[in-house]
Amino acid sequence: MTSVPLCPAEARPLGAPPAPSVDLAEAEDFVRLHHSEHPEAGSVDARLAEVHAEVAATGTYRHTHEELVFGARVAWRNSARCIGRLYWRSLKVRDLRDLRDPKAVADECVEHLKLAGNGGRIRPVLTVFAPDEPDRPGPRVHNEQLIRYAGYLGADGGVLGDRRNVGLTAEAVAMGWKPPSHRGPFDVLPLIVSREDAEPHLLELPPEAVLEVPMKHPELPWFRALGLRWHAVPAISNMRLRIGGVDYPASPFNGWYMGTEIGARNYADKDRYDLLPYLAKRMGLDTSSVRTLWQDRVLVELNRAVLHSFEEAGVTIADHHTESDRFLTHVAKEEAVGRQVPADWTWIVPPMSSGLTSVFHRYYSKDELLPNFFPGDTTGVCPVIH
Repeated sequence: MTSVPLCPAEARPLGAPPAPSVDLAEAEDFVRLHHSEHPEAGSVDARLAEVHAEVAATGTYRHTHEELVFGARVAWRNSARCIGRLYWRSLKVRDLRDLRDPKAVADECVEHLKLAGNGGRIRPVLTVFAPDEPDRPGPRVHNEQLIRYAGYLGADGGVLGDRRNVGLTAEAVAMGWKPPSHRGPFDVLPLIVSREDAEPHLLELPPEAVLEVPMKHPELPWFRALGLRWHAVPAISNMRLRIGGVDYPASPFNGWYMGTEIGARNYADKDRYDLLPYLAKRMGLDTSSVRTLWQDRVLVELNRAVLHSFEEAGVTIADHHTESDRFLTHVAKEEAVGRQVPADWTWIVPPMSSGLTSVFHRYYSKDELLPNFFPGDTTGVCPVIH
């Protein structure tokens, strides 16, 4: 459902209540869902009356802390692109709805990374900042993840670093960010946080907030010298959390990585680091034809290196076979209590050895359930929590 468009303040009669930004039917559905799964919450009719009165007076309503925690967890449960939903109940929700200042939001994003990193034992965490309200916008994080590597566009059209982040890198430089004097392929970009009625804020992430894993291969000694690394906390930060008709535009959240996200996508995609041709030469493979399956052979070894490196570093990561089985366990548990599990097959099925995984061999509901996460209104394409 879509919100009712906001009316400009000057277009309202003096003293009139704000135009509602909340779809009341959606709010009612959420309140009933919360009470149905938490009978101890009390009278649903009394809570519905409170919501109706608050929306009539202010144009929106404030979730109770319990509703917020439940809504955030259910949004993960309903996220059709996420394979890692078995642990949706374990999501730690940080309620920071009173924060809307861009600097304060950026500072708390740093705390989010420290809490989620947890010395390598990655914890699923979601931090909720101020919602959008009538004539009072909430903050936005421009980075699609809290940790992103820079992409430097050269004069020849080549890119040093992550090609996906060329635009974000240019935006950061325009705001005053100075890249390291010796630019590299894994320079961590600053956070950019904005709000429509405030100056945007740029914050360089302190080293202690960026847990990274250096890459090495269990059998190829030269691999370590390549200097590859990747950050450990995939904290998605430019998606909009929608709970009961209320939009939280800044609500960074994370699980942990599945190895193929790094090895088969971030490192391998042509519009990211595109490492397969280089690694094939280092491995001495015949690249004269795709029929030699040189890409497949490199991809396996690259993904072995990712899993091996995270395990050696003591950092949480999942492999695509285990995570596929866990997802079907989640599906079975949800279906046993009468809940459907929406899933986007093109995202649930891993990008490597797909036919060997258990999630490949079935169809899933395509219904879009609420609460949920939706693309934000800043630049970039939104990834998915794992």
